[in-house]
Amino acid sequence: MKRILLVEDDLSLINGLSFAIKKQGYLLDVAHTINETDNLWENEKYDLIILDVTLPDGSGFDICRRIRKNSKVPIMFLTAMDEETDIIMGLDIGGDDYITKPFKLAIFMSRINALLRRSDSFNQPDTELNSNGIRVELLKGEVYKNNEQVELTANDYKLLRLFMENPDTVLSTEQILSHLWDCDENYIDNNSLTVYIRRLRTKIEDDPGNPQRIITVRRMGYKWNTTE
Repeated sequence: MKRILLVEDDLSLINGLSFAIKKQGYLLDVAHTINETDNLWENEKYDLIILDVTLPDGSGFDICRRIRKNSKVPIMFLTAMDEETDIIMGLDIGGDDYITKPFKLAIFMSRINALLRRSDSFNQPDTELNSNGIRVELLKGEVYKNNEQVELTANDYKLLRLFMENPDTVLSTEQILSHLWDCDENYIDNNSLTVYIRRLRTKIEDDPGNPQRIITVRRMGYKWNTTE
């Protein structure tokens, strides 16, 4: 059954939309703020996100940007702003549809159904990771930096995948070690991990001495930086 996340702070509108969406047989979660949205997004998998642009603690545009860093889930903007520049911005940052208030429920549900008919393709496993100038073709096991292939060892490749599959997330040394074994199925210790990260940086960083992709977070671990 399809699951939808509605991010809206207007209680009267939430009641009407919730009734219509559930009547169609969809599962629905509701968030009123960016903070609530982040908590739900981390713990659930959604087939469609409906975002109000204006929220008590920020903008739906910010939520969209964060989601688009690692997901292709369909996103519809729901807002009272009908300025052309706002509509263009919403679509340019990754929105799939945009509907302005007030609107007819029948039209709203038709748009939801149209987006969900395409959602199956979004839920297929990704065959490519692409971030900050690095592209990993998962089916081929190939890595490219600025469209030029980079030769990596098996351990380098596993480490890079782990970072890129968890963008902008600090991974502790323990978390990384728990996922990594060397190519002979030997456990990698802390000292070896430091060597692996240093070696990987020499292959994917423009300046390994000043890394911009694999960032060291002091006393916490490492993270993959998505910002170029």
